[in-house]
Amino acid sequence: MKISVLGCGRWGSCIAWYLDKIGHDVISCGLENAPELIELKSTHKNDYLTYPQSIEVTSDLEHAIDHAQVIVISISSQYLRSYMQDISKYPLENKTIVLCMKGVEVDTGCRLSEVVSSFVDKEKTPVAVWVGPGHPQDYVKGIPNCMVIDSDNEQVKQKLVDEFSSDLIRFYIGTDLIGSEIGAAAKNVIGIAAGMLDGIGYTSLKGALMARSTREISRLIDALGGNGLSAYGLCHLGDYEATLFSPWSHNRRYGESYAKGDKFEKLAEGVMTSKALVKLSREYNVDMPITTAIYNILFENKDFKDELSKLFDRSVKSEF
Repeated sequence: MKISVLGCGRWGSCIAWYLDKIGHDVISCGLENAPELIELKSTHKNDYLTYPQSIEVTSDLEHAIDHAQVIVISISSQYLRSYMQDISKYPLENKTIVLCMKGVEVDTGCRLSEVVSSFVDKEKTPVAVWVGPGHPQDYVKGIPNCMVIDSDNEQVKQKLVDEFSSDLIRFYIGTDLIGSEIGAAAKNVIGIAAGMLDGIGYTSLKGALMARSTREISRLIDALGGNGLSAYGLCHLGDYEATLFSPWSHNRRYGESYAKGDKFEKLAEGVMTSKALVKLSREYNVDMPITTAIYNILFENKDFKDELSKLFDRSVKSEF
């Protein structure tokens, strides 16, 4: 299968490496002046992995799209709409777009598949999402994991699971696109919360964080028309080890750095996602105390210890 991976950062480069490894014809495409593309072009490697010579590295978006039967997009979620404005200039019919990114658009509250679908005819250009746990640092060592591919198009997601599965990644067929996207986006917010607990020495609270945060995310998924049980699957709860505990997790490291008063320079998608989820929680009248606490800390300049105390001061209620 001919595949172009648009975006060559940490995760995008891993996807290109993986898809080439299992036998696909892969182009890795990035922005012309982006440091990560310059590095891959000149050395065919980055901090995480080495590309084989079979992967073509380019900044020619038109060429990459023309090449592809499947277009995989892996960029910062808040830039997806402007990126789609560029991509949609080229013919996309009879191609499948797969989103390997996790977030919710802040300005609109749209899921990422909804953003893409505003630029394409989904009957002619199906849209799928690829979510779940995993880090490049583990995959390149041959450490396997499980992930999910979901779409409104049953045939497309079945074909992608068949084409992308290997002994390194076991794919499951998603059954709830809303839940898969919201759960995947929300786990980054909870990763920031976990990092803050690490930063103040409250790591033992992460078990309670996992239980209660999954419950509040399930409420939001239900309110949006999805299946709340999706929050307990690979898109969300199944991704907690990689996000709440892993030393590689950008969101956990961001939260830990914040709590310690340090600055974390790399992208932490959970920051803007917390803002988007609070917008949705208010619009759909869903109680989301943990997500709201992270939003208050990051955007309302509230003290994180005070916000934590408020969670313990809430009125007593049944667990379920």
